[in-house]
Amino acid sequence: MNAAKYTMVDITPKNNTLRTAIAQAVVKVGKTETIDAIRNKTVPKGDVFEMAKAAGLFAAKKTPDMIPDCHPIPIEYTGISYAIEDLEITIQVTVKTIYKTGVEVEAMHAASVVALTFYDMLKPIDSEIEIRSIRLLQKTGGKSKYSEFFENPIVTAVVVCSDSISKGQKEDSSGKAIIEKLAAHPVTIRNYTIIPDGVDSIQSKIKQYLTENIELILLTGGTGLSKRDFTPEAIRPMLDREIPGIGEYLRQYGQNRMPYSILSRSLAGLIGDTLIICLPGSTKGAKESMDALFPHVLHLFKMIHSGKH
Repeated sequence: MNAAKYTMVDITPKNNTLRTAIAQAVVKVGKTETIDAIRNKTVPKGDVFEMAKAAGLFAAKKTPDMIPDCHPIPIEYTGISYAIEDLEITIQVTVKTIYKTGVEVEAMHAASVVALTFYDMLKPIDSEIEIRSIRLLQKTGGKSKYSEFFENPIVTAVVVCSDSISKGQKEDSSGKAIIEKLAAHPVTIRNYTIIPDGVDSIQSKIKQYLTENIELILLTGGTGLSKRDFTPEAIRPMLDREIPGIGEYLRQYGQNRMPYSILSRSLAGLIGDTLIICLPGSTKGAKESMDALFPHVLHLFKMIHSGKH
């Protein structure tokens, strides 16, 4: 019998964002004397609130040691608070990080350990303690926070700039990779074309698409430094407004994955209300660029259309 293969989820394509999770646990005690002992700090094992808080702080940071598929992450804030109503103690844990994956399990793990610490410290004086619930109240961050809803999908064109592919000497893979990535976003692909490298051919295709009311044009190829890499030279003079942050972020994102990204000349900007983005020509570079930019780059269309599309 073959042994099962277990792997951690690959989070390397993800972006760092501020991620927050709030979890709750409820502990019910059996008598008012127990509540009084907690408040008056007369529990024989010590100050329950402070001991449980310390345990929760440790638990949040130690979650990857206990849950196999949880990634080690920088816990940058943990807050623990309590509320008492009748015989119930409500525990609330807030965890924050700036990282690639969320912290909901860390918050729930901390809440559960806080609740267990209450149980352990109170059981000598109360035999009716029970942990009633542990649940996630809220989580924010990640790509889902920056996804946009559009009444009409963004009309999009994908342009592959390559002499060898346009001559049939090679198969296109970067353009197809971009189209595959776009399937998860609110766009409709009106055109997909392959053209030779060169300023004239690139500018001619862009001008054609502008007359066809294409809203998003993604070019792949020609952003390097070979003698036939002309895409930035073709696009930059046509732009009404360059958006430096897009090219800067693509290089930063790429630099975290391979050092050659500093040689990329990717750029982006607006011609009227049409967004043009020049992406690397390698399949890996194109895929990583799409991971880096989407879905949050689509917020631009809300900005230029005053919140509507």
